[in-house]
Amino acid sequence: MRHSNIGRAVFIAAVTLGIAGFAGADAQAQTYKLMTGPQGGVWVPLGGTMKAMFEKAVPGLTIQTLPGAGIANVKGVQEGKADFGFGNSISTVDAINGRAPFTAKADNVCQVANLYPQYFQVVVTVDSKIEKIEDLKGKAIAVQTRGNTAEAISAQILQAHGLSYEAMSKVNFMASYNDAAALLKDGHAQVFTLGTTIPASSVMDLATARDVRLVPITDKGLAEMKKINAGYNKVTVPAGTYPKQDKDVPVIGYSTHFITSCKLPEDKVYAVTKAMATHVADMAAVNKAMAKLTAKDMAEDIGVPLHPGAAKYYREAGALK
Repeated sequence: MRHSNIGRAVFIAAVTLGIAGFAGADAQAQTYKLMTGPQGGVWVPLGGTMKAMFEKAVPGLTIQTLPGAGIANVKGVQEGKADFGFGNSISTVDAINGRAPFTAKADNVCQVANLYPQYFQVVVTVDSKIEKIEDLKGKAIAVQTRGNTAEAISAQILQAHGLSYEAMSKVNFMASYNDAAALLKDGHAQVFTLGTTIPASSVMDLATARDVRLVPITDKGLAEMKKINAGYNKVTVPAGTYPKQDKDVPVIGYSTHFITSCKLPEDKVYAVTKAMATHVADMAAVNKAMAKLTAKDMAEDIGVPLHPGAAKYYREAGALK
């Protein structure tokens, strides 16, 4: 009996320890939310690549990707509805400083990494005969839903040229770039705007059905845009980027970057930052604009505070002093 009681006690202890062990493993499991972008843009597939990358780098981590947009992602991280997200430098800096369309200063948004340049593209059908931004007056335009950086830029580029949404014959607020392109395919709009990398899949798809062109930004137009937000710059969409594009087209540019909640643990953000910096080729497979990305590029100061975990990695990598 005595041996039986001892055996039973050992068995119970072992089971208890086993349960505790499983509970400990479960306690280590975490799910973080990553906000990406609208369908038809590069943030969705890039978010999928990062999900796989982060889950491999951090044992027990699960990444849930969610649709989003530049402004919405910043708000999501600030409000604790997301842990990570893609952002646009111009709108995130506005958030940090509490400028419109944000109503208060964002104090829970930290920088992880700069990634690549973004191109704000004004795409028109050739038969619309639109040659310059001023020619958009009286046309039907498709923009993104409010909360998307590209929608905010759309309103601003009209403002910079003495126009507004009221000057359009119709303004369509679309949930995705693909939906906006579909309106031009069907002849229900002559213009659609988007902010993404080049070539944009939605524009390439549209070009299979309709002849299209990009509307250039002039030096005067750029100067007016910089009065609205000093973070704007001029970038070039090289000739041949899209079908029948026979010359370079200057457009408005800004940067895509990766943000996180300032409240996330330092070790988790360190691991995520290291995973990105050491797997650039995986990200470049989705967006070739990132092919030459370095830790120094990622660590460049754009006016958004670095998360301590990211800063720790960049110092170790020699990208920060």
